[in-house]
Parts: sequence; C-alpha cells; structure tokens
Amino acid sequence: MTGSNHSVKPLVELSAELLPTPHVVESIQGWFSEDGINRGDVTTNSIVSPTDRVIASIVARDTLIVSGLEPLARGLSTPPLAGRVMLHADVAEGALATPGTCIGRLEGGRRSVLAAERTILNLLGRLSGVAVMTGRFVKAVEQWPAVICDTRKTTPGLRLWEKYAVACGGGTLHRLGLHDAALYKDNHLVGIADSELQSRLGEAIRDARATPDLSFVEVEVDTLEQFDAVLSLEPGLVDIVLLDNMPSEQMSEAVQRRDLSGSGILLEASGGLNLDTAANAAASGVDRIAVGAVTRHAMIADVGLDIQVEA
Repeated sequence: MTGSNHSVKPLVELSAELLPTPHVVESIQGWFSEDGINRGDVTTNSIVSPTDRVIASIVARDTLIVSGLEPLARGLSTPPLAGRVMLHADVAEGALATPGTCIGRLEGGRRSVLAAERTILNLLGRLSGVAVMTGRFVKAVEQWPAVICDTRKTTPGLRLWEKYAVACGGGTLHRLGLHDAALYKDNHLVGIADSELQSRLGEAIRDARATPDLSFVEVEVDTLEQFDAVLSLEPGLVDIVLLDNMPSEQMSEAVQRRDLSGSGILLEASGGLNLDTAANAAASGVDRIAVGAVTRHAMIADVGLDIQVEA
C-alpha cells in the first residue's frame, strides 16, 4: 500500500525506529529537568531515607491501550539515566488493560522512584489516551477496508511519541513531518486556476520527487472538478488524493470516478471527522481516513503508582 509503511511493522521495531534511544534519553532528561528533579525533590528528601529501596506497581485506573512502556524502559536503562530506576513492562505495548491491571513496575531507590513518578505517569497516561482514542476510530470503521490515519496535529515536542501511540492503537501513520512526504493543500494551490492545475502540479511534483526517500505525494482537493484534474495527471505522479470536507455522496462519486479510470491512486477522507462521520466516510469506499481527533481530542488515561514491596 502506498504511503507511510511505519505502521505495518511490529511495535517493538517501530518503537526503535521512531524513538531511537538517544532521542528517548534526551526527552526523559528534559522532562525530569522540567519537573525540577535535578534541583532536588524537597518533599521526598525531607522524609525518605536515601537507603530505602522499593518496587512500585504502575496500575491502570481506566480501561486503556498500553503505550510507552517499551521506549521508557529502554531510556531509563541507558546512561546517564541508568542506575536511577528500572522499569519492567508486565503488559505488551498495544494490549488492552482493564482498571486495576498492573502494567509495569518501577524498581530502585525510593527517592528516585518518587521523583520520577509523575513524569513517567504523565507520559504513559498521554500516550495510552492517544492509543485509546485511535482504537475507538479503528473500531468504528472495522467493517470497511479503510484505515485510520493520524495527522500533524500533535503536541509540540511529542510528535514521534504520539505517532507511536497511534500505532499502538491500531492506526496508520501519515507523514512524520514536512520532510518525508509531499502534501499539496489548499493554501499551496490557492490562486491557481483549475485550467492550470494540472500543469502547475505536474511540474511541482516532478521537482518534489527528486527528494530522496520521499514516502508519497498527496494532493488535497475540495471539488470533484479539482479531483478530475488531479486524476488526469500522468500516472505515478500522485499517490494519494485527500478529499477535504466532502459529503459522503461526493466521496462515493470520487471513488467511482477513480475506479472507472483504472487509477491506483488512494483516496483519503479528511476534515473534522468524528466517530460517526468517520464511519460514513469509510462506507463511501475511500481507502484512508485522516483524523486529527486521535491526538487532538485524546483524554489522558488515568495511570497510578502503588508502592507495594520494600525490597
């Protein structure tokens, strides 16, 4: 299938690719610094002995889809973070966990565990929430072939982490950023007459395809007239056409026109889609459904830490 192939990989492999260990370590160090861990945990240091060691359970308080344990465990075991706390995963990435399930354990000095607690739980809660929201959209369209794709509507600084969470929820990754795919949207095409669209796009796409390792070329259209112009381009120039804010009837018509033309272009629905309208879009016969809500509207899942055993 044309487009990003990240999501077809096993999650452990995808985690290593999207979130290489140096990036994970740098991220964790930044989050610890943001929480003041480098300046000292005033509360914990005033009441907890520096020799105390603990094993603490990371517990799902909500029903959630697990995301983030693997990269966090990898980062926390890598210098200069190694030796503070160890994270052991008890549930696989992408697995469903019900309330009360222990999804992992933190082991180390009690001071270190308590200092790292909030950062770790914040990230796991955010990623698991994105995975849950993605899973809801995937479930809503499961009777049709269409796949749910993410967008670039991600939290600044968490782009790769949230995209990984989308994959944990069963979604398909869109482009990672501006560099790895070409997507010609309305603001790129404004001012270009329909009569000039083919020639201008053809020239631009040939230039973009000179970029090494380009994942795909996609063009956004608002009308069936624009769609016909793109469909008439030289075969192989465009991989995906984004049908922006089209009613399901127009999307169905676009699917029919594509099929009659014999084109291999994929069609992607987009534009303010929710669980109900995503299902309608899938029923129209499109191949992909781009949903910003998988990250934008995701709730942070409730994940807690229970210190159970004095080691």
